[in-house]
Amino acid sequence: MKEEIVSAENVTLAFGKEKNYALSGVSFSIQRGGSIAFIGESGSGKTSMLRILLGLIEPTRGRVRLFCKYLDEVGDEELREIRRACGYIPQDPFGGLPPTLTALEAVTEPLVITRLNVKKTGRERAKELLSSLGIGETLWNRKLIQGFSGGQRQRIMLARALVTDPKLLFADEPTSMQDASTRMDLVNLIRGHHRRGMSLIFVTHDLLLAKAIAERGIVLYRGHMCETGHTGPLLKDPLHPYTMALSAALPRLGKPIEIKTKRRPLPPHWKGCPYFPLCPYASDRCHALPPLKKIGDDRSVACFLYF
Repeated sequence: MKEEIVSAENVTLAFGKEKNYALSGVSFSIQRGGSIAFIGESGSGKTSMLRILLGLIEPTRGRVRLFCKYLDEVGDEELREIRRACGYIPQDPFGGLPPTLTALEAVTEPLVITRLNVKKTGRERAKELLSSLGIGETLWNRKLIQGFSGGQRQRIMLARALVTDPKLLFADEPTSMQDASTRMDLVNLIRGHHRRGMSLIFVTHDLLLAKAIAERGIVLYRGHMCETGHTGPLLKDPLHPYTMALSAALPRLGKPIEIKTKRRPLPPHWKGCPYFPLCPYASDRCHALPPLKKIGDDRSVACFLYF
Protein backbone atom coordinates (compact mmCIF):
# COMPACT_ATOMS: atom_id res chain seq x y z
CA MET A 1 0.00 0.00 0.00
CA LYS A 2 1.29 3.46 -0.94
CA GLU A 3 2.26 6.00 1.69
CA GLU A 4 -0.41 8.53 2.65
CA ILE A 5 0.92 11.92 1.57
CA VAL A 6 -1.99 14.17 2.67
CA SER A 7 -4.80 13.74 5.15
CA ALA A 8 -7.43 16.07 6.59
CA GLU A 9 -9.37 15.05 9.68
CA ASN A 10 -12.72 16.77 10.31
CA VAL A 11 -11.39 20.17 9.21
CA THR A 12 -13.69 23.05 10.16
CA LEU A 13 -13.13 26.77 9.60
CA ALA A 14 -15.44 29.35 11.17
CA PHE A 15 -15.39 33.14 10.98
CA GLY A 16 -16.81 35.76 13.35
CA LYS A 17 -19.05 35.60 16.38
CA GLU A 18 -21.95 34.29 14.30
CA LYS A 19 -19.81 31.27 13.42
CA ASN A 20 -20.12 31.51 9.67
CA TYR A 21 -18.58 28.29 8.44
CA ALA A 22 -16.26 28.35 5.43
CA LEU A 23 -15.61 24.62 5.98
CA SER A 24 -17.48 22.08 8.06
CA GLY A 25 -16.09 18.64 8.92
CA VAL A 26 -14.04 18.01 5.77
CA SER A 27 -12.07 14.73 5.83
CA PHE A 28 -10.09 13.00 3.07
CA SER A 29 -6.71 11.48 2.30
CA ILE A 30 -4.41 11.07 -0.71
CA GLN A 31 -1.79 8.40 -1.24
CA ARG A 32 1.56 9.22 -2.80
CA GLY A 33 1.08 9.79 -6.53
CA GLY A 34 -2.67 10.31 -6.15
CA SER A 35 -4.81 13.25 -7.21
CA ILE A 36 -7.98 14.88 -5.98
CA ALA A 37 -10.11 17.82 -7.15
CA PHE A 38 -12.17 20.11 -4.94
CA ILE A 39 -15.20 21.03 -7.03
CA GLY A 40 -17.72 23.78 -6.35
CA GLU A 41 -18.80 27.33 -7.03
CA SER A 42 -17.23 30.47 -5.56
CA GLY A 43 -17.65 30.56 -1.79
CA SER A 44 -17.81 26.79 -1.39
CA GLY A 45 -14.61 26.63 0.69
CA LYS A 46 -12.22 25.24 -1.93
CA THR A 47 -9.51 27.90 -1.58
CA SER A 48 -9.83 27.94 2.22
CA MET A 49 -9.18 24.18 2.24
CA LEU A 50 -6.10 24.64 0.09
CA ARG A 51 -4.72 27.37 2.36
CA ILE A 52 -5.26 25.19 5.44
CA LEU A 53 -3.43 22.30 3.77
CA LEU A 54 -0.48 24.61 3.09
CA GLY A 55 -0.44 25.84 6.69
CA LEU A 56 -1.27 29.41 5.62
CA ILE A 57 -4.30 29.54 7.92
CA GLU A 58 -5.24 27.38 10.91
CA PRO A 59 -8.52 25.48 11.07
CA THR A 60 -10.98 26.20 13.86
CA ARG A 61 -11.18 22.46 14.46
CA GLY A 62 -9.60 19.39 12.95
CA ARG A 63 -6.08 18.49 11.86
CA VAL A 64 -4.03 18.29 8.68
CA ARG A 65 -1.10 16.01 7.96
CA LEU A 66 1.41 16.44 5.13
CA PHE A 67 4.17 13.91 4.46
CA CYS A 68 3.21 12.03 7.67
CA LYS A 69 3.57 15.15 9.87
CA TYR A 70 0.74 17.02 11.59
CA LEU A 71 1.07 20.71 10.77
CA ASP A 72 0.02 21.77 14.28
CA GLU A 73 3.00 19.86 15.70
CA VAL A 74 5.81 21.19 13.48
CA GLY A 75 7.92 24.30 14.00
CA ASP A 76 8.53 27.07 11.48
CA GLU A 77 11.68 25.53 9.99
CA GLU A 78 10.07 22.10 9.63
CA LEU A 79 7.02 23.71 8.00
CA ARG A 80 9.30 25.48 5.52
CA GLU A 81 10.95 22.14 4.77
CA ILE A 82 7.55 20.58 4.08
CA ARG A 83 6.61 23.45 1.78
CA ARG A 84 9.84 23.06 -0.18
CA ALA A 85 8.48 19.72 -1.38
CA CYS A 86 5.30 21.43 -2.65
CA GLY A 87 4.36 23.59 -5.61
CA TYR A 88 1.57 26.15 -5.30
CA ILE A 89 -0.43 27.98 -7.96
CA PRO A 90 -2.55 30.66 -6.24
CA GLN A 91 -5.88 31.72 -7.69
CA ASP A 92 -4.90 35.35 -8.39
CA PRO A 93 -2.38 35.65 -11.25
CA PHE A 94 -1.98 39.38 -10.62
CA GLY A 95 -1.01 39.03 -6.96
CA GLY A 96 0.89 35.76 -7.24
CA LEU A 97 4.04 36.94 -9.04
CA PRO A 98 6.73 39.58 -8.36
CA PRO A 99 5.79 42.34 -10.86
CA THR A 100 9.31 43.76 -11.38
CA LEU A 101 11.00 40.48 -12.39
CA THR A 102 11.23 39.04 -15.87
CA ALA A 103 9.38 35.80 -16.55
CA LEU A 104 12.61 33.80 -16.39
CA GLU A 105 13.63 35.45 -13.10
CA ALA A 106 10.19 34.74 -11.62
CA VAL A 107 10.33 31.06 -12.60
CA THR A 108 13.90 30.51 -11.33
CA GLU A 109 13.26 32.35 -8.03
CA PRO A 110 11.87 29.21 -6.26
CA LEU A 111 15.14 27.42 -7.08
CA VAL A 112 16.96 30.03 -5.00
CA ILE A 113 14.43 29.94 -2.17
CA THR A 114 14.49 26.13 -1.96
CA ARG A 115 18.30 26.05 -2.35
CA LEU A 116 18.10 23.87 -5.44
CA ASN A 117 20.35 24.15 -8.49
CA VAL A 118 20.17 27.69 -9.93
CA LYS A 119 22.95 27.30 -12.46
CA LYS A 120 22.65 25.91 -15.96
CA THR A 121 20.40 22.92 -15.20
CA GLY A 122 17.83 24.94 -13.26
CA ARG A 123 17.73 27.78 -15.78
CA GLU A 124 17.41 25.36 -18.68
CA ARG A 125 14.51 23.62 -16.97
CA ALA A 126 12.80 26.99 -16.42
CA LYS A 127 13.26 27.86 -20.09
CA GLU A 128 11.83 24.51 -21.19
CA LEU A 129 8.75 24.96 -19.01
CA LEU A 130 8.13 28.50 -20.25
CA SER A 131 8.59 27.47 -23.90
CA SER A 132 6.17 24.55 -23.50
CA LEU A 133 3.57 27.06 -22.27
CA GLY A 134 4.01 29.52 -25.12
CA ILE A 135 6.29 31.99 -23.33
CA GLY A 136 9.28 32.16 -25.70
CA GLU A 137 12.75 33.66 -25.35
CA THR A 138 11.70 37.05 -26.72
CA LEU A 139 9.27 37.33 -23.80
CA TRP A 140 11.01 35.63 -20.87
CA ASN A 141 14.10 37.89 -20.89
CA ARG A 142 12.83 41.24 -22.08
CA LYS A 143 9.42 41.69 -20.53
CA LEU A 144 8.60 42.27 -16.86
CA ILE A 145 5.76 40.37 -15.20
CA GLN A 146 3.72 43.57 -14.92
CA GLY A 147 3.53 43.66 -18.74
CA PHE A 148 1.96 40.20 -19.13
CA SER A 149 -1.76 39.45 -19.42
CA GLY A 150 -3.63 37.44 -16.80
CA GLY A 151 -3.56 34.30 -18.95
CA GLN A 152 0.17 34.61 -19.54
CA ARG A 153 0.76 35.11 -15.82
CA GLN A 154 -1.14 31.90 -15.08
CA ARG A 155 1.20 30.03 -17.40
CA ILE A 156 4.23 31.60 -15.76
CA MET A 157 2.86 30.63 -12.32
CA LEU A 158 2.50 27.01 -13.45
CA ALA A 159 6.11 26.97 -14.70
CA ARG A 160 7.20 28.55 -11.39
CA ALA A 161 5.30 25.88 -9.41
CA LEU A 162 6.79 22.98 -11.40
CA VAL A 163 10.40 24.15 -11.77
CA THR A 164 11.43 22.58 -8.43
CA ASP A 165 9.91 19.22 -9.49
CA PRO A 166 7.56 19.14 -6.47
CA LYS A 167 6.29 15.97 -4.84
CA LEU A 168 2.89 17.61 -4.32
CA LEU A 169 1.21 20.36 -6.38
CA PHE A 170 -1.56 22.61 -5.06
CA ALA A 171 -3.37 24.25 -8.01
CA ASP A 172 -6.15 26.79 -7.40
CA GLU A 173 -8.16 27.38 -10.61
CA PRO A 174 -4.93 27.40 -12.69
CA THR A 175 -6.69 27.57 -16.09
CA SER A 176 -9.43 30.14 -15.38
CA MET A 177 -7.99 32.77 -17.78
CA GLN A 178 -7.00 30.42 -20.62
CA ASP A 179 -8.69 29.88 -23.97
CA ALA A 180 -9.41 26.32 -25.14
CA SER A 181 -6.04 25.71 -26.82
CA THR A 182 -3.77 27.07 -24.09
CA ARG A 183 -5.91 25.42 -21.40
CA MET A 184 -4.99 22.01 -22.81
CA ASP A 185 -1.29 22.98 -22.77
CA LEU A 186 -1.58 23.56 -19.02
CA VAL A 187 -3.66 20.42 -18.47
CA ASN A 188 -1.22 18.24 -20.40
CA LEU A 189 1.78 19.64 -18.53
CA ILE A 190 0.14 18.97 -15.15
CA ARG A 191 -0.93 15.47 -16.24
CA GLY A 192 2.59 14.70 -17.44
CA HIS A 193 4.09 15.53 -14.05
CA HIS A 194 1.32 13.57 -12.33
CA ARG A 195 2.06 10.49 -14.43
CA ARG A 196 5.69 10.74 -13.31
CA GLY A 197 4.64 10.47 -9.66
CA MET A 198 3.67 13.97 -8.54
CA SER A 199 0.65 14.09 -6.22
CA LEU A 200 -1.98 16.73 -6.99
CA ILE A 201 -4.66 18.74 -5.20
CA PHE A 202 -6.68 20.71 -7.72
CA VAL A 203 -9.39 23.35 -7.21
CA THR A 204 -12.02 23.99 -9.90
CA HIS A 205 -15.68 24.80 -10.50
CA ASP A 206 -15.65 22.73 -13.70
CA LEU A 207 -16.54 19.02 -13.55
CA LEU A 208 -15.08 18.41 -17.01
CA LEU A 209 -11.74 19.90 -16.02
CA ALA A 210 -11.78 17.90 -12.77
CA LYS A 211 -12.25 14.69 -14.77
CA ALA A 212 -9.44 15.65 -17.17
CA ILE A 213 -6.90 16.19 -14.39
CA ALA A 214 -7.85 14.36 -11.17
CA GLU A 215 -8.71 10.77 -10.32
CA ARG A 216 -11.02 11.58 -7.41
CA GLY A 217 -13.27 14.51 -6.60
CA ILE A 218 -14.86 16.14 -3.58
CA VAL A 219 -17.88 18.34 -4.29
CA LEU A 220 -18.18 21.18 -1.78
CA TYR A 221 -21.18 23.44 -1.17
CA ARG A 222 -20.98 26.15 1.48
CA GLY A 223 -18.10 24.32 3.11
CA HIS A 224 -19.89 20.95 3.34
CA MET A 225 -18.90 17.77 1.52
CA CYS A 226 -21.84 16.91 -0.74
CA GLU A 227 -20.39 14.02 -2.68
CA THR A 228 -17.10 12.20 -3.21
CA GLY A 229 -15.87 9.61 -5.67
CA HIS A 230 -13.97 9.06 -8.90
CA THR A 231 -14.38 12.07 -11.18
CA GLY A 232 -15.76 9.99 -14.08
CA PRO A 233 -18.86 8.78 -12.20
CA LEU A 234 -19.27 12.20 -10.56
CA LEU A 235 -19.65 13.70 -14.03
CA LYS A 236 -21.60 10.88 -15.70
CA ASP A 237 -23.88 9.82 -12.84
CA PRO A 238 -24.05 12.51 -10.12
CA LEU A 239 -25.90 11.57 -6.94
CA HIS A 240 -26.28 14.80 -4.96
CA PRO A 241 -28.76 17.39 -6.31
CA TYR A 242 -26.02 20.04 -6.27
CA THR A 243 -23.68 17.84 -8.32
CA MET A 244 -26.59 17.22 -10.69
CA ALA A 245 -26.96 20.98 -11.12
CA LEU A 246 -23.23 21.39 -11.79
CA SER A 247 -23.37 18.63 -14.40
CA ALA A 248 -26.48 20.08 -16.04
CA ALA A 249 -24.76 23.46 -16.36
CA LEU A 250 -21.99 22.02 -18.56
CA PRO A 251 -22.15 22.82 -22.31
CA ARG A 252 -23.38 19.85 -24.34
CA LEU A 253 -24.86 18.95 -27.72
CA GLY A 254 -28.56 18.32 -28.08
CA LYS A 255 -31.36 19.27 -25.74
CA PRO A 256 -30.09 20.87 -22.53
CA ILE A 257 -30.73 19.11 -19.23
CA GLU A 258 -33.22 21.04 -17.17
CA ILE A 259 -32.87 21.08 -13.38
CA LYS A 260 -35.71 22.82 -11.61
CA THR A 261 -34.69 24.62 -8.46
CA LYS A 262 -36.79 26.29 -5.80
CA ARG A 263 -35.75 29.28 -3.76
CA ARG A 264 -36.79 28.93 -0.15
CA PRO A 265 -35.94 31.36 2.64
CA LEU A 266 -33.28 30.02 4.97
CA PRO A 267 -34.03 30.52 8.68
CA PRO A 268 -31.30 32.18 10.78
CA HIS A 269 -28.84 29.79 12.45
CA TRP A 270 -29.86 27.03 10.03
CA LYS A 271 -28.58 23.59 11.06
CA GLY A 272 -29.90 21.52 8.18
CA CYS A 273 -28.73 20.69 4.67
CA PRO A 274 -26.93 23.71 3.17
CA TYR A 275 -28.49 23.06 -0.25
CA PHE A 276 -32.05 23.10 1.14
CA PRO A 277 -32.99 26.57 -0.25
CA LEU A 278 -32.37 25.48 -3.87
CA CYS A 279 -32.94 21.72 -3.83
CA PRO A 280 -35.85 20.42 -5.96
CA TYR A 281 -36.06 17.32 -3.74
CA ALA A 282 -36.06 19.05 -0.34
CA SER A 283 -38.34 17.74 2.40
CA ASP A 284 -38.81 18.09 6.14
CA ARG A 285 -35.98 15.60 6.68
CA CYS A 286 -33.57 18.18 5.30
CA HIS A 287 -34.02 20.33 8.41
CA ALA A 288 -31.33 18.02 9.84
CA LEU A 289 -27.83 17.88 8.39
CA PRO A 290 -27.40 14.65 6.37
CA PRO A 291 -24.23 12.68 7.13
CA LEU A 292 -21.94 11.47 4.38
CA LYS A 293 -23.14 7.98 3.43
CA LYS A 294 -21.03 5.44 1.53
CA ILE A 295 -22.64 4.28 -1.72
CA GLY A 296 -20.76 1.39 -3.30
CA ASP A 297 -16.99 1.04 -3.21
CA ASP A 298 -15.92 4.59 -3.97
CA ARG A 299 -18.93 6.90 -3.73
CA SER A 300 -20.21 8.86 -0.76
CA VAL A 301 -23.08 11.33 -0.70
CA ALA A 302 -24.63 13.58 1.95
CA CYS A 303 -28.31 13.53 0.98
CA PHE A 304 -31.43 12.03 2.57
CA LEU A 305 -32.50 10.72 -0.85
CA TYR A 306 -30.15 7.80 -0.16
CA PHE A 307 -31.24 6.96 3.40
